[in-house]
Amino acid sequence: MRPIRILELRSVRGTGGGPEKTILLGTARTDARQFEITVCYLRDRRDNVFSVDTRAAGLPVDYLELVESHSFDPSIFWRLRRLVRERKIDIVHAHDYKTDLLTLLLSKFEPITPLSTVHGWTGHTPRELRFYYPFDKWILSFFPKLIAVSSDIRDELVRHGADASRISTVLNGIDPDAFHRDRRREDDIRLRLGFDRSHYVIGSVGRLEPQKRFDLLIDAFAKLHEQQPRLRLVIAGDGSLAGALRDQVMRLGLTDSCALLGHRTDIADLHHAFDLFVQSSDYEGTPNAVLEAMALETPIVATSAGGSAEIVRDGVDGLIVPPGDVPALTAAIREAISHGDATAARVRSARSRVETDLSFETRMRTVEAIYLDLMQRHPAQNGGTRFAAART
Repeated sequence: MRPIRILELRSVRGTGGGPEKTILLGTARTDARQFEITVCYLRDRRDNVFSVDTRAAGLPVDYLELVESHSFDPSIFWRLRRLVRERKIDIVHAHDYKTDLLTLLLSKFEPITPLSTVHGWTGHTPRELRFYYPFDKWILSFFPKLIAVSSDIRDELVRHGADASRISTVLNGIDPDAFHRDRRREDDIRLRLGFDRSHYVIGSVGRLEPQKRFDLLIDAFAKLHEQQPRLRLVIAGDGSLAGALRDQVMRLGLTDSCALLGHRTDIADLHHAFDLFVQSSDYEGTPNAVLEAMALETPIVATSAGGSAEIVRDGVDGLIVPPGDVPALTAAIREAISHGDATAARVRSARSRVETDLSFETRMRTVEAIYLDLMQRHPAQNGGTRFAAART
């Protein structure tokens, strides 16, 4: 009897995003007696911002990198084959369009079972939109098993030929113990950011990219600020639209009331200064930023993009509005500010939800069940090996 051996495979540039939390924290919490996991990242040697290795170093995970000379380095496939053989991998678990293709190819040459968690298609370059994403949706239809992080993504996969019976929708989760609000720290953190108790601070977190629609959030904030000059807006994140958003803030005369903080690693601390968290996206998978707000007891206004409306029940855990609707976004923020008792009740409900249905523990037990089911359904592909997990 031995554990099921899994290779978590991901290609990303820079600091990464929500999937890195899912992969690294999920691996750290998997039952090592039943599942032996290797986390492998493909790293472009030209990427000077890459920092997933730093994040992995602080966790009990078996982490390694395969360094590419460029984005289409053909040696990667042969090195992956060698890695799969050396570690006797059973399941290769992909997490993006590049590793989806590599994993499917590996399954044609090595006795592994391919699996993909589909986090969504959030890029915006012409190459991604016209070629990479349509091709990815097509090749995913050949996988024996897919994990979609929202019902919207599941429906998109089905529309592109994937068998609905092979798709499990597994919402992202969070460790409620790792994200906990300490009310005693609020005044100090607010002061460090230049705020006092007379300010009402609206916060948001995310990459400064088109799908996040921070331009709409700034427009909504501008309307509210005209009537409530003690409002403040804080946006943490970096990206291709940083310059355009700074120009928008300046054009609207909000330089004294709206702060673009750039990339931050202290998001949990920032939440201690937030009176309200707003997510204004046009498109999401299941946003980790919203889960963190729920765990950190920050009231939430979010669009219904992706899995947001699945994790935040409208009127119960937060307020949900349609994407792209500035008047609706403005009205929901005003509602959250004006009715404190109802807002506080939603905060309590959201915290309870991440302690139960949306806990990382719950999510990982679901994923582990998928690993075991794959091995039971595809024993021939994996040499008929008996696994320790089969006893549970």
